[in-house]
Amino acid sequence: MSRQSSATAPWTIPIPATSAGLWWGLTGVVAFSLTVPLTRVAVGGLSPLFIGSGRAVVAALLAGAALAATRQSRPAGAQWLRIGVVAAGVVVGFPILTSYALTVTPASHGAVVIALLPAATAVAAVLRVGERPGRAFWSFSAAGATAAVLFALLHSGGAGHVGWADLLLFGAVLAAAVGYAEGGTLAREIGSWQTVSWALVVAAPLMIVLTAVAAVRHPPSGTLVEWACFGYLSAISMFLGFFAWYRGLAIGPMSRVSQVQLVQPIMTIGWAALLLREQVGWLTLAGGLVVIACAGGAVRSRPVRRDAAQRPMNSGGRFSTNARGPSAASEEANTAAPTRASSAQQSSSCLPSDVRIVASTD
Repeated sequence: MSRQSSATAPWTIPIPATSAGLWWGLTGVVAFSLTVPLTRVAVGGLSPLFIGSGRAVVAALLAGAALAATRQSRPAGAQWLRIGVVAAGVVVGFPILTSYALTVTPASHGAVVIALLPAATAVAAVLRVGERPGRAFWSFSAAGATAAVLFALLHSGGAGHVGWADLLLFGAVLAAAVGYAEGGTLAREIGSWQTVSWALVVAAPLMIVLTAVAAVRHPPSGTLVEWACFGYLSAISMFLGFFAWYRGLAIGPMSRVSQVQLVQPIMTIGWAALLLREQVGWLTLAGGLVVIACAGGAVRSRPVRRDAAQRPMNSGGRFSTNARGPSAASEEANTAAPTRASSAQQSSSCLPSDVRIVASTD
């Protein structure tokens, strides 16, 4: 049989590019870097409960429209429970807790939350999906998280004691870490943007009630700027930003992509200086260099994954569950190989010559 025959036409195994997850994650981080400063602006005229819950209601409307327009199939069985975990962490917990904390703490101090998230997400990922990063990864992660925390604390004048606002921030970190880890694994099954969309829809009834309660207790009376910040928090921070973030976590490795968040405190304080006129001195520059250096070391420390190579991702953002992998293709091709091929030729490569592996750019 000729190799040019249609029976042996080359076929492609799409494998996500190694850096694709990092770039998608960075896009999400850039979108999220404005969340703390804009929340700080919004709480000047809007109640924290209204901001934390109301932005989820607006995002849920966008999510429902997107799901309906694309006719997405509904999650099944235990996936609903996992969506509930995502919703509890990133739709309810993190926004509301940080909104209350930022009523009394400056935006630069709020950057501590972002500095702690990468390490917390990595721990949650280890517990949830069994990733086992190497020693270098943990060393860089610990150094980066420590440097980011010290940088944010020193920049905001330090913290003499742990107050209720700090406890709210720590609770927000825990909630977001669990939500990120669960959302990253679920995104491999139902899609990246579909995960956050369904989480928003599931949380919508509760958030509508909380928004109504907040509006009755403290009628919204924000300025145009404060409402603009609320709009960004609703459309970008609560919806579109998660498209990129969960896609990055889904491509993974999750523990590596999560470390991109280490540069977010630098971005956050930069935005705070620009929008809130906070002073930026040598400490910001020095701290930024240290944190970014640690983040670079962490993402270059390839973790050891218990699962095998990445599965192909389709155009909908889902990882295929029945795609033929390289080893399966090799076995199939070797079975149908011409008898004239020598055993040495057959064992010289793990893949037949008519199978190509390409890097997906999605």
